[in-house]
Amino acid sequence: MPGRRRFLAAGATLLAGPARAQPLAGGRPLRLIVPFPPGGAVDILGRLVAERLGPALGQTVVVENRGGAGGNIGTDALAKSVPDGSTIGLVGASTLCAAPFLYRMLAFDPQRDLAPVSAITTGPVLCVVNAETAVKRGWSDFAALITWARANPERVTMGSSGTGTTSHLTIAAVNQATGARITHVPYRGGGPAISDLLSGTIDMMFDVMPALMPHVEAGRFKPLAVSSAGRLPFLPDVPGMRDLAALGLGDLDIQSWNAVMAASGTPTPVLLQLNEAVRRIAADPAFVERLRPLGYQVFTSETPDALAARIRAETPRWKRLVEISGAQLD
Repeated sequence: MPGRRRFLAAGATLLAGPARAQPLAGGRPLRLIVPFPPGGAVDILGRLVAERLGPALGQTVVVENRGGAGGNIGTDALAKSVPDGSTIGLVGASTLCAAPFLYRMLAFDPQRDLAPVSAITTGPVLCVVNAETAVKRGWSDFAALITWARANPERVTMGSSGTGTTSHLTIAAVNQATGARITHVPYRGGGPAISDLLSGTIDMMFDVMPALMPHVEAGRFKPLAVSSAGRLPFLPDVPGMRDLAALGLGDLDIQSWNAVMAASGTPTPVLLQLNEAVRRIAADPAFVERLRPLGYQVFTSETPDALAARIRAETPRWKRLVEISGAQLD
């Protein structure tokens, strides 16, 4: 029982939080920059984080949407903010690890100009096809889709929210691994692509869960795969990449994780205080449950240094995905 008591005491300490921690930025409201427009999955996540981070820190946290350039405009604003903890941001893996290789001119260097706090969520993109098209073409599963695509080069069309997005990088990797020649059709955002998928103008999408699941549940989209190595608990019948090893996809594992970041130069005690607050809200079962419909799973960093190490470790893999895609943006 002594070990159990120590475990419970540690858990209680984590949930109780730093009772004597000083308010950040003199107690002023903090800004949480979400580098995407309102209404999307990252915005929903940002608002969930803000509403819980405020009480965890004992001060107000206000969401500020700064969308544009695939998340780069808001992230650049974060990088140029005062490094005192008064401004933090929600930044995705593609911005942290892929953007330096995707854009010819990037206004910031993620590893030089941003200070890690903690990862907070991870989640794959979901492959769906138009349900009527799937019936007509016999796409009963992902293997059938790939077989048809191999036999009909460039006839399968996949929409994405833009060139260089996680969706685009995923289909580029799938094409290379399987020998399929699925045609990528970039849109200005996921909404127009989903509209065309509903109408049958395009055949398929890899995209984030919140945008797709209402149409899956309504029977208009058929889910065929997730981009992570394993399956998701709430989609147990949808294969992950490990299940598709026979197609050459066994080593593929693409997850679009998000992290809380600050400006480079933010003092270490501030980063540690923010890290502890993020991990405390992520340990709340109610927070975990709110994330489930978004297709996100909680995944935090024990320390800011652990997140920095993850960014360094994953950057070569994202660089390779950009090279496979051939994408290059100004």
